[in-house]
Amino acid sequence: MSNEFVARSLDEVRFWSRIMKEHSLFLRLGFRCEDTQLINEANQFYSIFEAIENRANAFTIGEDPQTITRFNEEVHNAASHIWVFKRKVLGLILRCQLPGANNFPLLVDHVSREANYFRNRLEELNAGRLEPLPDAIIDENVFFLRIMADHAKFISHLLDPSERKLVEQANNFSHEFDQLLFQARDLDSMRPQSQTAPLLDQFLDQNRVSVKSLRDFKKTASDLINACRIKSIIHPLLADHVFREAERFLHMIDMFESSLTGKPMPAE
Repeated sequence: MSNEFVARSLDEVRFWSRIMKEHSLFLRLGFRCEDTQLINEANQFYSIFEAIENRANAFTIGEDPQTITRFNEEVHNAASHIWVFKRKVLGLILRCQLPGANNFPLLVDHVSREANYFRNRLEELNAGRLEPLPDAIIDENVFFLRIMADHAKFISHLLDPSERKLVEQANNFSHEFDQLLFQARDLDSMRPQSQTAPLLDQFLDQNRVSVKSLRDFKKTASDLINACRIKSIIHPLLADHVFREAERFLHMIDMFESSLTGKPMPAE
């Protein structure tokens, strides 16, 4: 193991532990006041991932890799437990046992997919398993394109219906990312290899353009929400949350292109 393992582990944990912490808050805000057990569980997960985030931020790149391996195992355990919690909540909603709660089933499924992604990434890091570059490019894009499509749908449904122009823009993004996802799944079934680098490079370029547009839309919406200039039931932190995930996706696209073509990463 090396400093690269430590750096990648800390990067993943710092990003996704904050995401898991915020998921706990969003789920809690959607529960009914009588759902005291679920509220308490969500609060516990918030505290757990806040502590993980703080510990991850306190580590440095020079940490002993074995220490980080053990830390990853602890975080994996927490991510597995929050995944179980999220799937339990989804089951309650789908069985109509939480009538009147304000968590969309797709949103709960969405956050559970991210928890599963996080724990799988920790397993891969600790096992030293890295997919071949073409496979990694396709798999990560399939995952994140679906995440982006979901975000557009949530924004559309959480905006006030009178915000017709913004609702239309969100719906257009939803359709655009659904199409990109279908295209990525088609490419997934073809599984191009390293000899088809130009095809994969074009795939990344096309996705980058759309993700940048969605990222900018999210940033504008977040600024407007914070300035109380649009009507919605979107929590300001949720607006920032989805913006950060789009930024994460763009960073990954840049990393993949740099690995694929040898081009330097763009300056941040």
